[in-house]
Amino acid sequence: MRVSARLRAADRWIARRLAAWDPVRVGKPLWAVEESAERAKLWCAAAVVMSWWGGGRGRRAAAAGLAALTLAQVGSNAVGKQLVDRRRPPKEWYPHAEVEDRPASSSFPSGHTAGAVAFTAAVWPSWPAAGAACAVPTVLVAVERVQSGAHFPSDVAVGAVIGLAGAWTARHLPRLLLLVVRRLP
Repeated sequence: MRVSARLRAADRWIARRLAAWDPVRVGKPLWAVEESAERAKLWCAAAVVMSWWGGGRGRRAAAAGLAALTLAQVGSNAVGKQLVDRRRPPKEWYPHAEVEDRPASSSFPSGHTAGAVAFTAAVWPSWPAAGAACAVPTVLVAVERVQSGAHFPSDVAVGAVIGLAGAWTARHLPRLLLLVVRRLP
């Protein structure tokens, strides 16, 4: 079986398993976390709390998280979704009404996951406890994007990779820019 056929089969298998979860007991709590993460509300609120409660370490973690989130959102939504036009998963896979409330944009990649992973991965080095606390809603957002029918699992996986790249870039870009500036005539 070719890689693309295996990927499609894995996407379908995982999506259908998550879609079968009880939408009242599992779907509603996942939806609440995703709704709070919509338009980065959850991550901005976390940054405010970290800045206020964590002193200098909290402000550094919040700044890194917001910078990474911004880079990941640009990478996933402004670049990725424009380059790859992928349909959302088939509605027939989802036995619940959540599937009716999904975006019309390209399914690939998951911008919610990219932003969540970027924020969490950028916060972690500055303040591991805050990063660990952010990891819980990050995982829930990623699972919800598949469970609700908004994304294929591979969309979420690529979103996570974009998020990690955004976090790495946010943490290293100042040093890289400084090196470039020093080499300018």
